[in-house]
Amino acid sequence: MQSDAEAAKRQRVQAAANADGGSPESMRRVAVASFIGTAIEFYDFYIYGTAAALVLNQAFFPTLDPVNATLASFSTYAVAFAARPIGSVVFGHFGDRVGRKSVLVASLLLMGLSTACVGLLPGYGTLGIWAPLLLILLRFLQGIGLGGEWGGAALLAVEHAPKRRRGLYAAFPQLGPSVGFFAATGIFWLLSSALSDEAFRSWGWRVPFLLSFLLVGVGLFVRLRISETPVFAKVIEAREASKVPTLDVLRRHPRELLLGAGGMVVAYGLFYTATTYCLSYATGTLGISRNTMLGLSLVACLFLAAGTWLAATRSDGAGRRRLVLAGAGLAVVWGLALFPLLDTGRPVLIALALGGALFCMGVVYGPMGAYLPELFGANVRYSGASLAYNLGGVLGGAVSPLVATRLQAAFGSSSVGWYVSAMAVVSLLCVLALPETRERELA
Repeated sequence: MQSDAEAAKRQRVQAAANADGGSPESMRRVAVASFIGTAIEFYDFYIYGTAAALVLNQAFFPTLDPVNATLASFSTYAVAFAARPIGSVVFGHFGDRVGRKSVLVASLLLMGLSTACVGLLPGYGTLGIWAPLLLILLRFLQGIGLGGEWGGAALLAVEHAPKRRRGLYAAFPQLGPSVGFFAATGIFWLLSSALSDEAFRSWGWRVPFLLSFLLVGVGLFVRLRISETPVFAKVIEAREASKVPTLDVLRRHPRELLLGAGGMVVAYGLFYTATTYCLSYATGTLGISRNTMLGLSLVACLFLAAGTWLAATRSDGAGRRRLVLAGAGLAVVWGLALFPLLDTGRPVLIALALGGALFCMGVVYGPMGAYLPELFGANVRYSGASLAYNLGGVLGGAVSPLVATRLQAAFGSSSVGWYVSAMAVVSLLCVLALPETRERELA
């Protein structure tokens, strides 16, 4: 016989879910909360990537030669990707047992505060070897926080949405990264334009990190107003919550986990090659000014947003799988065109190169907001979708700038394009092995 405490808990969860019963007003609130949360958290994540490409090598690794300093900077950048699956396990466990909403608040706090602390961290000249070590620790905490963010935001939208509109509402958290990247790049562009090179490298690069204090407050205000999802409320009501969700995912859904992660590889590979690596390559090797490349990255970000929205909203009719396959197929071709266009040094063609890569990424990424959650059962959905998403990040995002740097140094820029196309082929084959999911019931 269940205790009074258990019954009261179930009633509270069910009442919270009923408060957001799918009305247009409640769905708008859910869409805004999922969008703002991912925009803020990915802003935090992307400002590190931009800083890694432009200044962290000199601020924290000044004793290394330029190539190795860049590799060291990108290595600290990659640490967060290694931490993201850990965040998926930790936050996924509580997201599948306690609820989506409370876990999203915790992930936002961890991500935002660790990001802001990077802006306060003294450089190598002040702390010596402790500076890069503390930088690695903060980057690791960033990864833990982001590892729990995406899955919860996607589930917040998908599990509140009507069945025929899950792709539409999942588009909102998927647009968050586009806006976060645009904001991160935009503020670096403004600072780079307004400050001298010395001022930018001395203190200007810290400003985007310190703004995270303000953004965390905004995110908390929005997220604390959202109720638990109706789908999770049914899991609690039926007493079907998994005791160890990650183990259940590994036992019951290993195929969906691995193939879903493989499907994400090209999205991450395209994004971090076309942004972090290409920014470093163009400013360092091609000699293009920092301001020019940041401005062109802003233009390219519009292509990412367009591809994400187009594919996510169309996936309710055309199907998630078909659109992801189309994006991966386009990426196979575009990978080979990326660096020939970039190497021309002409701003219009560089914008085309980066914009085309990010559009392909958006076509893959947009439907994934609904596709990955639909692959897993309700009682392990947070853990399963988060793990697939973030394992794809390790394979596609963490290593891309490192591999690209080595390939370009050894074989020239065209080899990096072949690497991008190879990642697209991997994703194409993985998604071909997965089923269509848009007709599945979530509860």
